[in-house]
Amino acid sequence: MTMTLDYNAIKSNIIPHKVEGTKYAYGTAGFRTKAELLDSVMYKVGILATLRSKKLNGATIGVMITASHNPEEDNGVKLVDPRGEMLEQSWESYATKLANANDGDSLAEAIDQIVTAHEINVEARAAVIYAYDTRPSCPELVKCLEQGLTVSGAEATGFGLKTTPMLHYLVRCINSAGTSDAYGEPTEEGYYKKLSEAFKVAVSGKPRLSTLHVDCANGVGAPKLAEFAKHLPEDVLSLKIINDDTHTQGKLNKDCGADFVKTRQQAPLGSEIAPGDRYCSYDGDADRIVFYYVDSNNVFKLLDGDKIAGLAAMFIMELVQDAGIDTLKVGVVQTAYANGSSTNYLTNVLKVPVSCVPTGVKHLHHEAEKYDIGVYFEANGHGTVLFSPEALNTIKTAEAKTPAQQQSIQQLQAVTDVINQTVGDAISDMLLVETILTNREWSPEEWDQAYTDLPNRLVKVVVADRTIFKTTNAERELVEPEGLQEKINEHVAKYSQGRSFVRASGTEDAVRVYAEAATRSECDELAYKVSLLVYNEAGGVGKPPMMP
Repeated sequence: MTMTLDYNAIKSNIIPHKVEGTKYAYGTAGFRTKAELLDSVMYKVGILATLRSKKLNGATIGVMITASHNPEEDNGVKLVDPRGEMLEQSWESYATKLANANDGDSLAEAIDQIVTAHEINVEARAAVIYAYDTRPSCPELVKCLEQGLTVSGAEATGFGLKTTPMLHYLVRCINSAGTSDAYGEPTEEGYYKKLSEAFKVAVSGKPRLSTLHVDCANGVGAPKLAEFAKHLPEDVLSLKIINDDTHTQGKLNKDCGADFVKTRQQAPLGSEIAPGDRYCSYDGDADRIVFYYVDSNNVFKLLDGDKIAGLAAMFIMELVQDAGIDTLKVGVVQTAYANGSSTNYLTNVLKVPVSCVPTGVKHLHHEAEKYDIGVYFEANGHGTVLFSPEALNTIKTAEAKTPAQQQSIQQLQAVTDVINQTVGDAISDMLLVETILTNREWSPEEWDQAYTDLPNRLVKVVVADRTIFKTTNAERELVEPEGLQEKINEHVAKYSQGRSFVRASGTEDAVRVYAEAATRSECDELAYKVSLLVYNEAGGVGKPPMMP
């Protein structure tokens, strides 16, 4: 079926901006703001997804309505490209342009620009699938998206309530069906089957670990994990779900979830954590995960994205070696927020190459693709492992010389299926960690012993204009305001193992100051001094920073 663009329908159905003068920008997380400001944007995103599909010869494009770890009153939307990856960066400016077109003529003009620039055949087929999380604002926003998909002539399929990683999985499955790298069955059931079958193989013959308590942030991860758990017998994986209330208004991400646990360094509301217990937290759309425990003195200990990356790199490197295919190069990708101790452990203990890239999943994903096996995790718990097509083929066709090698090859094959390679996925990353801990028969304490995090602190400084902050070296150094980096360096030099950097926030008029040092008191002092420096020299707003 072909469908040309009906400009009259597009113009006459346009949804005007609710608040005059609102400016929208498509960033790493797509569009994200207060839900009541998004209906006009959803309509445009429907049109953009159609154009993207037409440009890619009818490949299926995904649209996910979610605001992840944000408070419940927010919402957002992002596009998913054919292999389950994020929207190609060069199209982000088109998304922004369409979103800000507030009348029929300027919208038609913006569409024309895209069509001309990419020589899009407007009569080509377009296929789009979409899903949403548990936010109360989703049903209304879905209708606005559907309106945009209808007027632009897409063959659209709604997949209903899904975690973000499930939608990424579905997009990849649909587009790779019938090819040599078919990713799986394009259904929710297919997702559960693929992960559960692979997990059974990966932990086969090993005693089961103690129960894992999973805080689902009162979000979409709760019903989906409950559904997934039916595919694994209790003697293979024992789970206890907490914070699974998706019906009471205001509970989503409130004092719970991965972001709360990571930033507050404390267990979530609803947990009764005791020494010996095993816990993890998802975020609201289940694409991030962090683990934690309390030691024998009841001191809270966080096992974040850095710890997961170290664990995954160690296990995969050993498996590759034991399988006799150590020609495959494993690398780890981090951002400037990675703890200095984790980088040191990866570089000097595991002897694995480490790349540092700017904050944002798209940067990590892109860099990870440069390795045969690329492990990428942000410290916040969002990440995955990418296997190149060549690496997957090498693992698939490896021939064992000994029974031990045979077992390692089988396990490596299972691990490639346990991992959702399209995007960070809390359920899949949880299974990867459980696979490794089960094979090692490790407690959280034993995992934590690989290295000790340097004390660190993240401070937000509200400024008049965040755009004056320009960085280089993967956001680790300031270029502008001129001279500020030298002053930061003078402070850093006074502290043992000191490190600090400043970067503009991606979501609000503020800058983020990160600091770490050998002791908690030195770290807090360094964070305070750099924050005050930024406040005094670069247009601080409101009350000056206080010593923690």
